Amino acid sequence: MSIPLREFGKTGVRISALGLGGHHLGGAKDEKTAIEIVHRALDGGITFYDNAWEYYRGKTESWLGLGLKGRRDKAFVMTKVCTHGRDGSLAMQMLEQSLRRLQTDHLDLWQIHGVVFQNDPELFIRPGGAAEALLKAKQQGKVRFVGFTGHKDPDVHLAMLNTGFPFDSVQMPLNAFDATYFMSFEQKVLPVLNQRGIAPLGMKPISGHGEPVQMGVLTAREALRYAMSLPVACTISGAEEMHILAQNLEIAQNFVSMIPAEMQALRDRCRQYAADGRFEMYKNSLKFDNPEARLVHEYPLDTAQAEVKDMINEAANTGHAWPQV
Repeated sequence: MSIPLREFGKTGVRISALGLGGHHLGGAKDEKTAIEIVHRALDGGITFYDNAWEYYRGKTESWLGLGLKGRRDKAFVMTKVCTHGRDGSLAMQMLEQSLRRLQTDHLDLWQIHGVVFQNDPELFIRPGGAAEALLKAKQQGKVRFVGFTGHKDPDVHLAMLNTGFPFDSVQMPLNAFDATYFMSFEQKVLPVLNQRGIAPLGMKPISGHGEPVQMGVLTAREALRYAMSLPVACTISGAEEMHILAQNLEIAQNFVSMIPAEMQALRDRCRQYAADGRFEMYKNSLKFDNPEARLVHEYPLDTAQAEVKDMINEAANTGHAWPQV
């Protein structure tokens, strides 16, 4: 069976309505499992593959590259550049490293990773900033399309859009809890993207790690169907185990869009939990903040965070704040 294809903004390209998340892929138990997940996703009709330069210190890009080997033409490959406000020259170095890890000569989509702080738009668009790198990479034919991602504040997304940069896509959390939370990407950002013909990419359809499903607030099917029923180009969901991917594939292959009344009923059911943001900690805490971004912006770290432990590599303790390019 196949997965429905959708327009990638106004580019004329079509991508699968379900995408495979990159961060969870790096959480697979080993390389063999990660490759099997990518192969199963390809066979199941997923064409969109998410990643980022810094996921698991490069491991996730490498694993995706191995999984796509010999089948690169079947995939729309996206990765994210992790300058976090640093110069565009660093972005170009990161691009070359991502291309090597992914074993490809070009990306279909290159996005700025984790735009979450108030000064990120200003740092992005300034002379010598990452905006220049995105345009340069496009001109060189190393990337087809460019965009940005972020999970915290819709107003930061709007500020990025107001820089006037010609983005092809924007990635953001879209789920049944976001819809009624006061910092709602569905309410604030999604209409602007659709009006401008910029491809909206939804992420965290099950709130990142699936806590509301585990607590019985809604089912994985309801969560994924809701996110996929929004006017988006693709809904990105991660799977570190084969049974999770199988579940997602079954939902996507048999996808029937929710009618407006169904979507509203689910919003209403989730409203009481959405009010305090308990299932969207990536918006109102530093739990999901990328530690490298916090360091660059000179913000304190949560040393209990798994990403922080991974970053500082406690056993080796290299002293590097982020992977060396």
